[in-house]
Amino acid sequence: MSASLRLSGHAKDLGGGFTVRRLLPAMQRQAVGPFLFFDHFGPVTVEPDAGHDVRPHPHIGLATVTYLFSGAIMHRDSLGYVQQIEPGAINWMTAGRGIVHSERRPENLANQAYVNHGIQLWAALPLAHEEAEPSFVHTPAAAIPEVKVGAATVRVLIGEAFGQASPVATYSRTLYLDVQLPAGATLEIPALVPEMAVYAVDAPVRLNGDTVAAQVLAVVEAGQPMQLAAGDSAVRLMVVGGEALDAPRHMWWNFVSSRKERIVQAAADWDAQALGRVPGEVEWIPLPEHRFKT
Repeated sequence: MSASLRLSGHAKDLGGGFTVRRLLPAMQRQAVGPFLFFDHFGPVTVEPDAGHDVRPHPHIGLATVTYLFSGAIMHRDSLGYVQQIEPGAINWMTAGRGIVHSERRPENLANQAYVNHGIQLWAALPLAHEEAEPSFVHTPAAAIPEVKVGAATVRVLIGEAFGQASPVATYSRTLYLDVQLPAGATLEIPALVPEMAVYAVDAPVRLNGDTVAAQVLAVVEAGQPMQLAAGDSAVRLMVVGGEALDAPRHMWWNFVSSRKERIVQAAADWDAQALGRVPGEVEWIPLPEHRFKT
């Protein structure tokens, strides 16, 4: 059975010439499992004078999930965590009732060019945990299970698949896989979670008999497996999914909540600089000019 929905996304300029491909949210669909935000960035060469740093900004009601194919990002947050994010690691930041963080060029790369390439997701927190205590957990690449399935290599970033379980803790049933499929190879992924989608990072892939172009997020029908087949070139695939959201979410700027009034309050708190500060940082991103209205 073919994909029920294909999302090609759109380019989003984050400033300083840093452009990402945003697949979620989309007009056709808000989320796949808990994931309601999907940005693919790079590969982009970061020159010494590039303005790609992301100044301190806040989040509520979600968890950010950052994964790099190449490059490095220095994470700092209002809890005091300082962590260089490197390829293959999973970095899960729970915003809950509120957290502030920055994402910058590491100091050890200050005077050299390097290539940043990766995926950033946001996972909505279940209703019962929307106001959870904020936290940050770095799971190094060496701790992520990897398994060969036929010719395919599967890294189980989050959740369980092919007899492997990720050590990354989540608030709801969640799936996140990094699949490398050689040219001509196939892989079947059973319906591991109620909602699933596959993103072809760098080459087309055949999904359940139909071709999905590179940089398209293909959502399969609920409960359906994925039969994946590479063509004449190898392909890297990201599989995302999980339990469906337990209620619709409102999204504005960096805030996610089931309640509109909570987003209004978070905006007021940030305006008053009452959501916290990142130690050592003096800059911060102001609220957008056009404010959220209930």
